[in-house]
Amino acid sequence: MSTDAVTTASGGSPHDALPARPMNPELFTDELTYRHTRLPVDRASTLLPDAYTSPAFFALERERVFASGWVAVGFVADVDRPGACVVVDVAGRSVIVTRNRHGELRGFHNVCRHRATRLLDADAREVGRRGRIRCPYHSWTYDTDGACLGTPLFEGSDVPRGEEAVFDTSAAAAFDRADMGLLPVAVDTWGFLLFVNLDPAPGTLAAQLGDLSWRFADHHLDGWVPLRRRSYDVAANYKLVAENFMEYYHLPWVHPELNKVSRFSDHYRWQGPGMYTGMCTTPVSRNTEAGGWDGLPALSTLGARDADAGRFVWLFPNTALVVLPNHAFVLLNRPVAADRTVETAVLLTHPEAAAAPDAQDGLDQLERFWDLVNTQDLEIVERVQDGIANPAYRGGRMCFRFEEPLHRFQNMIIDRMVGTDRVPAGDDETMTRMFPDPT
Repeated sequence: MSTDAVTTASGGSPHDALPARPMNPELFTDELTYRHTRLPVDRASTLLPDAYTSPAFFALERERVFASGWVAVGFVADVDRPGACVVVDVAGRSVIVTRNRHGELRGFHNVCRHRATRLLDADAREVGRRGRIRCPYHSWTYDTDGACLGTPLFEGSDVPRGEEAVFDTSAAAAFDRADMGLLPVAVDTWGFLLFVNLDPAPGTLAAQLGDLSWRFADHHLDGWVPLRRRSYDVAANYKLVAENFMEYYHLPWVHPELNKVSRFSDHYRWQGPGMYTGMCTTPVSRNTEAGGWDGLPALSTLGARDADAGRFVWLFPNTALVVLPNHAFVLLNRPVAADRTVETAVLLTHPEAAAAPDAQDGLDQLERFWDLVNTQDLEIVERVQDGIANPAYRGGRMCFRFEEPLHRFQNMIIDRMVGTDRVPAGDDETMTRMFPDPT
């Protein structure tokens, strides 16, 4: 059993003196508030209900969780050339991610340095003509390194002929265009995923990911590409989506189809040091009449360790990553409010499968199956949100055999809320069997 969480209370029932509801928001950053969830998982209670319902908790969480670390926001394939861009929302801030003329990744707050106009719309896929980001208000112009090029005298600024002198800022006192560049945001990649970090002094993405690069090394994820996308509007807190993903306790009742191809006895905990939770299933079951994970050819270069295993990882704080031998499924979850999440579901595959003659049929089958599974998940998660909003509920007991990853995740949230900088250590074994060996 993992010992990642810190014990801050001892003795008595885990349900003694659970916090009242609603809580004083000042207590959301107090270590003592979380003493019941800090207990070892076999005695712990769940994270306090206000963490899923309180607008005050949500506002603090945006700053302490989403604005202070690496957050997955998209895919490397979406910024595959100079000037290509995505506009993403992190902690309520709009961010531009693009590549400069040398192909290097760059990130900027989507804010003009003049009077704060939003520069690019959310659906922008190119920064602008000739790789220049132009403000639609007063035509200040920037390059893809963020340098201010014109204020507004610049090619394409549409200054009426003969009126150039009116717009000339060269005589402005104490003004230097070199000081007016776009406000930078740290960006990085891992595999096929694109990350941003709003912290002005960010740590490394590698430190946050821990041992995941080693665990996925044979998959060569940097060559996989997104091929199908769907969006879901979820009437629930993003953490409920996360926690549902982290356990398979609910499969027989919520996912009768998935339960046929993801047997309880084939599940292992699969997590080491890093800001993530993980499970794996092995062997990978074949499809049934209800569907399954077949449909595309497996990556031929996988070693024995990965050729018959599915990996299920929640990347802190907001991303579900499923990697099977033949495809990957990703859920990017964007918190909009305490009780609302916008989820983007993306189906990816490796180049060998994408080039297969029947690839489209395989993708169609996988997309239908994942949509079925995800819809079932979101329906139950929304029911949890309805229940957790009831003031009579003050927290529940962890089911230690199945819910250690939830306990790990909830303690990561607590760490950020109280200002503790810690990366969980994880299990000693690469794979930890959750059930007695059936043989």
